Amino acid sequence: MAEQPTKKDAHIVEVTGDGTGPAGGNGEVAAFLDKEAASGSHPLGEIADSAGHLLLLKLWQREESRLGRRACALEALMDEARRDAFYLCAAFLTFHGLSIVLLFAASVSASVAAAPPEERACRRWWVPSSLSLAASLALAAAVQLRVCSYWRASRRLRRERGDARALARCVQELRMKGAAFDLSKEPQYGVTRAKCASVEGAGAWRPLRWCYQNIVAVCLLAVAVATMSSGKFILCA
Repeated sequence: MAEQPTKKDAHIVEVTGDGTGPAGGNGEVAAFLDKEAASGSHPLGEIADSAGHLLLLKLWQREESRLGRRACALEALMDEARRDAFYLCAAFLTFHGLSIVLLFAASVSASVAAAPPEERACRRWWVPSSLSLAASLALAAAVQLRVCSYWRASRRLRRERGDARALARCVQELRMKGAAFDLSKEPQYGVTRAKCASVEGAGAWRPLRWCYQNIVAVCLLAVAVATMSSGKFILCA
């Protein structure tokens, strides 16, 4: 009756070709396989055998899922704020285009009338200009609110991603070390946020960053002032 191969024989590395046998690098591979077979340990297996490490891994995986959902919600909020700001800017430009057309129509009708334009349209140039300025300020304020909401969500998303990276490093370390992982170790959330804040403060000059974040409102106000000042010119020219 033929002998059945033992468990130890299953890990013998057979080398063919040059006939050197398990010497050199091949011998080291065979020794490593024999060592793994003798120990029978793996980090994931150690985590499964340890109730504390398994519970910690589940908690951190649940926290990763929660951070991922919050990041997706913040991205959706940023997309909504950007879309609303675009529509409000389009309404702002459309309103000013219509106001300029109406001003030209009023100036033409005043010039055709019997009385000169200085006595009719030019005398009341501030009425349409004031209405245009009030509507412009309202639309610019609405746009600025949506822009502020976008940048606020962007800062929160940056913090959430920093926390997710810190947590992912701890989860990776736990999976690699297994039972040797220190259960008292926690993700360095505060350190990550402090690093992000320091990099943000050092990488951009504050006035330049303020202009970058509020450039839309500045442009809208400039258009509103230009339209208001051009009302008198259109009616009185």
